[in-house]
Amino acid sequence: MDRLIYTAMTGAKHILEKQANTSHNLANVNTSGFRAQIDSFRAVPVQGAPLPTRAFVVDSTVGTDFRPGAIQQTGRDLDVAVQGSGWIAVQMEDGTEAYTRNGSLETNENGLLQTQGGKAVLGDGGPIAIPPDVTVTIGGDGTVTAMETGFKPGAPNVLGRIKLVNPPEADLVRGDDGLFRLREGGDAPADANVRLVAGAVEGSNVNVVDAMVDMIDLARQFEMHMSVLKNAESNEAKASQILSLTA
Repeated sequence: MDRLIYTAMTGAKHILEKQANTSHNLANVNTSGFRAQIDSFRAVPVQGAPLPTRAFVVDSTVGTDFRPGAIQQTGRDLDVAVQGSGWIAVQMEDGTEAYTRNGSLETNENGLLQTQGGKAVLGDGGPIAIPPDVTVTIGGDGTVTAMETGFKPGAPNVLGRIKLVNPPEADLVRGDDGLFRLREGGDAPADANVRLVAGAVEGSNVNVVDAMVDMIDLARQFEMHMSVLKNAESNEAKASQILSLTA
């Protein structure tokens, strides 16, 4: 009887966790460059000599759906979308690197080019500074140029080049902040083959219809596990009655 309870109890617990991940995916359907999280269930035997035949369910995170999202034209100078594979390198507060596909960039009060989340965009020699009163253009290779605005605009001035990387997807791990990092730590090398689309951003790759169907399916699975637990309780009660009659 307890074998049934192990499976149903842990199955219901991890269905709730998977439903939370699906809800998280749905909440980020409009987040630029967001990558959906994928989960799957697997059975794991209970450790210990007294319980060799018991097993419980765990929600094993397979990883991330790395399929690209749709590129949406915005016409904004500081918006860029990564075309195909690749990532934009950003600098964390502790100086380490992280990677994002969200190319909706801006400048802070100090003129540093950064993401909407406040992370500095890395260039060849560190963060890229944007001087005031200039028109910024970002090329397909990540080169950031500025031209003075006014009645007599000057020649374009190269400010730097955005660091674009393309590490193997298997080497990337998602952090709690939604940014990706190398699984073994360290910095990924720049890849000159990664290209940007200027004046555009990449949308989320979450499929709303599939996510909603998953939510309904998970809710029904949870109800099924609860029904199994109720049946186990009922069977235990009836077994106790039979044992009391034969005692």
